[in-house]
Amino acid sequence: MSPWVWLTPSLAALFLYGIGQGLVKKWISEVPPARFCLYFVAAKAVVNLGFFFTNGHPAPFAPEGRAFLLAGVLAYILDGAGWILYFQSIVAGPITIVGTLSAAYPALTVVFARVFLKETLMPAQYVGVALVIAGCLGLSYAPPDPDAKVTDKTWIPLAATALVLWGAAQTIVKYSYGLPHASEVNLALFNTIGGALTLGAFGWLKGRGGGHSGLEWLRSFLPMGMMAGGDLGVILATKNGPVSIVTPLTGAYPLVTLGFAAVALKEKVSRLQWACIAMILVGMYLSPGAS
Repeated sequence: MSPWVWLTPSLAALFLYGIGQGLVKKWISEVPPARFCLYFVAAKAVVNLGFFFTNGHPAPFAPEGRAFLLAGVLAYILDGAGWILYFQSIVAGPITIVGTLSAAYPALTVVFARVFLKETLMPAQYVGVALVIAGCLGLSYAPPDPDAKVTDKTWIPLAATALVLWGAAQTIVKYSYGLPHASEVNLALFNTIGGALTLGAFGWLKGRGGGHSGLEWLRSFLPMGMMAGGDLGVILATKNGPVSIVTPLTGAYPLVTLGFAAVALKEKVSRLQWACIAMILVGMYLSPGAS
């Protein structure tokens, strides 16, 4: 099988995540994070259910496919819970550290895939994955604010738990494809269900208050729609590709976000960021090459 079968949706997800995050960065001061969660679930419903109803699939709730149903919904409950903890850690802790830590979850996915799925890569692929993860960590780093005073340490377990949940979620998604009646189309439906149970509930409780203008809907739904499209790309890529590569590759979206910020937001690219870009590009070349 050609690696482009899973590389194509992976790269599509990389682009969608990167531009979506860039738009969030541009408009985050005007839309509360909890409300972004609410719009994210709405976008997931549009994208995933559109995919679900326009493609053939087994009966999603059939008894013989119950294990796949439970695994799929569990994966996206964990994923949504990770996002909630991430948002909470941003509120409680220094964004410079929390943001950098959040880029490390692909490393946990590689470890989980090796331990629980017995997924192994060739040496060149491990080097490529390591370069991508290191580059993402570098791009996500920002110098700490010397005037910021953080006395509440609850952000540490919140951020750490978010990383574990994200890594576990991606590993379970890959595992679920080995279960009876596995289907990427049904998994898109389960993605919506898991997101509604977590991000939807969080967004409804914390973000439904106040006015919802048409401009806010546009500024929230557009980036969240791109993020939802990225999630769908990951679902498709994970079916045929090694999760140890798909997750770091799609998690390299800071590369695209940086390009968007440089062009659209006129942000300057530092020497460290250029070095991290080079690392990611080399890693992206090496990662699928040995498949």
